[in-house]
Amino acid sequence: MARLLLLSLPGLVAICAVHGIFMDRLASKKLCADDECVYTISLARAQEDYNAPDCRFINVKKGQQIYVYSKLVQENGAGEFWAGSVYGDDHEDEMGTLGYFPSSLVEEQHLYQEATREVPTTDIDFFCE
Repeated sequence: MARLLLLSLPGLVAICAVHGIFMDRLASKKLCADDECVYTISLARAQEDYNAPDCRFINVKKGQQIYVYSKLVQENGAGEFWAGSVYGDDHEDEMGTLGYFPSSLVEEQHLYQEATREVPTTDIDFFCE
């Protein structure tokens, strides 16, 4: 069944019908460079391959660059996950693929901005299409 999803960005409101599922939250808070978590924190490089266990995560190949947008605040002994985007070799998908990956998988190559803003996660952070 399609759900209606309301996205509200400054100056823009979009309503669209989407098919998907809200997955369990990996954390209740995240660290970002800004209050909306839209600015890139860093550029990282994968140190090994990673196969996503479910739709919240992204597949990553060793050597692939990842743009990091947020860092989940670790809770209850859970692993530390970051959110970022990866792009294919041919760059056909200009939007990239967005999802979570273990922070231990990468080495940060370039820091753009410090992740100093702690903000609550929302259901949409863990939505899968």
